[in-house]
Amino acid sequence: MTTIRDVAKAAGVSTATVSAVINESAYVSPDLRQRVLKAVSDLRYAPSQVARNLKHGRTQLIALAVADLANPFYARIVWAAEAAAAKWGYSVVVFNSDENPDTEKGVIDRIRALGCDGSVIVPVGGAEDYSAGRLREGAPVVLLGRSVDDPGLDTVSIDNRSAGERATSYLLDLGHTRIGSITGPLHLSTGRGRYDGMLMAMQARGLAPSPDHVRSGAFREDVAYSVARDLLQRPDRPSALYVANGVMALGTMRAISDLGLRCPEDISVASTDNIAGIGGIKPRLTRTEHPVLEMTGEAMRMLVDRMRGTVETPGRTVVFQPALVVGDSCAPVR
Repeated sequence: MTTIRDVAKAAGVSTATVSAVINESAYVSPDLRQRVLKAVSDLRYAPSQVARNLKHGRTQLIALAVADLANPFYARIVWAAEAAAAKWGYSVVVFNSDENPDTEKGVIDRIRALGCDGSVIVPVGGAEDYSAGRLREGAPVVLLGRSVDDPGLDTVSIDNRSAGERATSYLLDLGHTRIGSITGPLHLSTGRGRYDGMLMAMQARGLAPSPDHVRSGAFREDVAYSVARDLLQRPDRPSALYVANGVMALGTMRAISDLGLRCPEDISVASTDNIAGIGGIKPRLTRTEHPVLEMTGEAMRMLVDRMRGTVETPGRTVVFQPALVVGDSCAPVR
C-alpha cells in the first residue's frame, strides 16, 4: 500500500509538503504542488479518510442501535438510515441491543469508543436505565420509535395509543367484546402505549379485557406463539386478539394454524406494525401501520441538525400517526 512517505520520496519533497498539498492547509509553490500531484497520480495514492476525519475531530460515522435485528421491522430501519446518511456524506455503523438493557449499555460504550459523530437509538430499557441524562453524554443522540423519560432528548415516534385504540375499535365495531391481547413489554413506551390504547377503546364502550386474556409476547415471535397457544386453548378463549407488533402476529397466526383453528372464523386478529411479508399472510392481516421510512428519515435529519449545530433548542419530539389497513383477518362476532 502506497504511503505518504512514498509520495514524498517520488516528488522529492517532505511529507509535510505532501500533507499541505493534499489537505490544502498551507501555501505550496506551483512547481512543488505539481510535482506532488503527479506523484500522487503515478503512485495512485489514496489518503486515509479516517485519518483526515480524526484530524478535524470527526469520523463521519453515525451509530444506529436497534432493538432486535432478527425482527424484519428493524432491517427496514437500517436500510432507510443508510440511504439517508449517505446523502449527507455519513456512513452507518449498526448495533443490536437484542431487547436487553445490559447489552444496550455495552453498545453505548462501544459507540462512544468509536467516536461516532452521533447516534440514532431504539431504546430497550425502562426509566431506571436512563437516569441522570445518561444518553445525553457525549455526541448527539436521537431516539427512534420509542421514548424515555428525558425531555432533553430528540425523539421520533408513533402515536402508540392511537395504534392500539384504532385496531381495537375496529374489532369492537365488529361486535367483539371478549378481546384479548398479546402485548409487548409494558416498561417500553411502545408496549405500554399500544396496550393503553386498547384499554381506552374498550373503556369507551364500558368494557375491559379479562386479565386471563392478556399476555406479554415480549415482542418475540416464539414467545407470542407460546402464549397464543395457551390463550387459544382456554375454554373461555377470547373471540378476538389485538397483537402489539408484527413478529408477534406471525407467531400468533402460526399458533392458530397449528391448533387447527381458522382465522377469522374461529378467532379474529388485528395487530400493529408493518414488517416484510406481513401483507402476504393468508388471511391478509388487519393492522395499524406506521411510516417506517419517513420516521427513520426524520430521525436522521434531526441528528444531522444536532451534529452540525444548527439547532440549539431543547429536546424535540415528532410523533407520526398510524394508518389502519383493513385485511381479511377479522370478522363479525358469532
